[in-house]
Amino acid sequence: MTFTTIKTAACVLATAIAVPLVALASDTSIDPKFEAQIRETLTAQGFEVRKIEVEDELFEAYALKDGQKYEVYMNADLEIMKIEED
Repeated sequence: MTFTTIKTAACVLATAIAVPLVALASDTSIDPKFEAQIRETLTAQGFEVRKIEVEDELFEAYALKDGQKYEVYMNADLEIMKIEED
């Protein structure tokens, strides 16, 4: 491979990686069907979901359980990554 070919391939790869990250960072809206899945998943675990946002590439649900406020962080596979008491 020539230097030009390698340089071009590197630019294409960098663009392919950067574009989805920019889209995720700029679009904080959540598809209503996916939001319903998040609510259903957390409700099944005893949470009462109040609000859902996107933060640091995770879905952050503000929820109540047993009178306590929580912030529940989930990935796109609906796996709970972290739970913090609020």
